Amino acid sequence: MNKVAVVILNWNGKGFLEKFLPSVLQHSGDATIVVADNGSTDDSVAFLNSRFPEVIQVLNGDNSGFAGGYNKALRHVQADYYVLLNSDVMVTEGWIDSVIRMMETHDVAIAQPKIKAFHQPDHFEYAGAAGGFIDKYGYPFCRGRIFSTIEKDDGQYEDMCDVFWVTGAAMFIRSKVFHELQGFDEEFFAHMEEIDLCWRAANRGYRISYCPASMVYHVGGGTLPKSSARKTYLNFRNNFIMVFKNLPSSRLLQTILVRLVLDGVAGLKFLSEGKPSECLAVIRAHMYFYGTWRRQYGKRVAEKPFMKVRMPRMMYVRSIVWQYYVRGVRFFSGLRTDDFSGHSGMN
Repeated sequence: MNKVAVVILNWNGKGFLEKFLPSVLQHSGDATIVVADNGSTDDSVAFLNSRFPEVIQVLNGDNSGFAGGYNKALRHVQADYYVLLNSDVMVTEGWIDSVIRMMETHDVAIAQPKIKAFHQPDHFEYAGAAGGFIDKYGYPFCRGRIFSTIEKDDGQYEDMCDVFWVTGAAMFIRSKVFHELQGFDEEFFAHMEEIDLCWRAANRGYRISYCPASMVYHVGGGTLPKSSARKTYLNFRNNFIMVFKNLPSSRLLQTILVRLVLDGVAGLKFLSEGKPSECLAVIRAHMYFYGTWRRQYGKRVAEKPFMKVRMPRMMYVRSIVWQYYVRGVRFFSGLRTDDFSGHSGMN
């Protein structure tokens, strides 16, 4: 069995493969490189056959999203560690070794490198930055990015640390943990499935961490544009499902009630900005949850034996919405360390 397999999920991404796959081949050492194709209708597969015959291909046959695509592909990949890598990521020298070394030294199950913006390389990238967190109402944010405020990388996050979630753009995960969790929740299709996976892993006692010694550059928005009703729908729908599925019972009712109010405010904000389709997406997201309530409850019952009685480790115990929009906290450094449950450094 190979120690490390880098698995790139592709859907009509020939341009990204042509641009970024050479850096992966150059800087990944002895790792096996796999491209899993999600039923592309461009000539991605033919392109790989002719230009990169050394790359292993897994043909999924159809587009079952990020979640389903990786679940299908990883059934065919044998390795101790999976590295799930977006096709629009440029990697750098030593990007794998430093993360694997950290994972083995500190018994880490899931990890990510530092994620910087390809088009603005002195700044962090939106989807991952220097490790992800979530507040008590289920709103995700990162060291280096809170909502739309993205920080410049001035060396402020050079410490190895535990986080709540890592980005699916460059996720390192022990294969045994991925399969123990039965992979991603395929109902999510895309967006927040990595946060859900990390939450379930943390509830089972696995450690999730950030490794600053490894750096990659991510284009971002390669599948859906940042302003997209489809993306809004998936984010709101999946986030609501994830919170209901994983949050301890002691916090669930209050959280759901608050989220109903905050999501309603978000919908009204979209309307005030002249984005009725995105307002409708928020409504559709909630209607989907109510229409599939029995299935979501079944997922919650399955996860309940692993839930923490109180706050999950590394959850932000306050409201990031309040901190950002009311108190004006724009940078992660403005949040108190003591407000993260079970906080610790890298011991």
